[in-house]
Amino acid sequence: MAKPSVQTVTVERLRLIRHSLPDQPELSTAISTTILARVAAGELPPTIRIHRPGNEVAFGRQDLASPGYEAAAQAARDGGFAAVERLAGGRAAVFHQGTIAIARAYADPQPPKRTYARFEEMADLIADALKGLGVDARVGEVAGEYCPGAYSVNARGATKVAGIGQRMIRGGAHMGGVVVASGGREVAEVLRPVYRALELDFDPATSGSVADELGRDVDPGELEEAVIAELAKHYELVPAELDEVTVSRAAEALEGTSPSVR
Repeated sequence: MAKPSVQTVTVERLRLIRHSLPDQPELSTAISTTILARVAAGELPPTIRIHRPGNEVAFGRQDLASPGYEAAAQAARDGGFAAVERLAGGRAAVFHQGTIAIARAYADPQPPKRTYARFEEMADLIADALKGLGVDARVGEVAGEYCPGAYSVNARGATKVAGIGQRMIRGGAHMGGVVVASGGREVAEVLRPVYRALELDFDPATSGSVADELGRDVDPGELEEAVIAELAKHYELVPAELDEVTVSRAAEALEGTSPSVR
């Protein structure tokens, strides 16, 4: 009797970068933009950055077009946060030293066809990582949350602990996310005047954190490791560093950026 054939399961490789630039938020965003362009062009393999940001309010394109944008950006600066333009879609969101940032670049010849699949994958990844830490994490929008979205990750259906956004270009797509380890109240306080200036609804009580849910201190590093461990269940992670070409192209692009978004 012939032996049954054994099917080989191929695990997709994913390049992982963990380099952080907390003191250079504009350059960090430019690097994510450059990685996306290079992945879409086939110069780099699919890549994910999981890093620790500094204090910044990331504004979406709709925010920049708002009559209240300049006042909102100044409110962010007055609170000690840089005002930067976000790569992914969505409205103003806060990154600070109690958060981790995720930026994933996909190669995709027809990115619109997989828009929702990418949203679902990122939201499920974050939710599963948080569940592993003991958080009652769920995917879905909480009424009154900042940067509202159907694929936000919340705790108990009551507070937002992570947000994600997407950007598509020819040949690729970017998924960006922020997960709040601690400092949910800080997020709320920074966003109060920002959302007021943008004339957007926002209920500060919906801003939460993993630390609030677990009732203990949660270091961003613990959260970072949990997300990477979850990611490793689905991909062969290949550790990598930021290369000189990417950094230099990002710096050159940044030099041509309008000062109004810095």
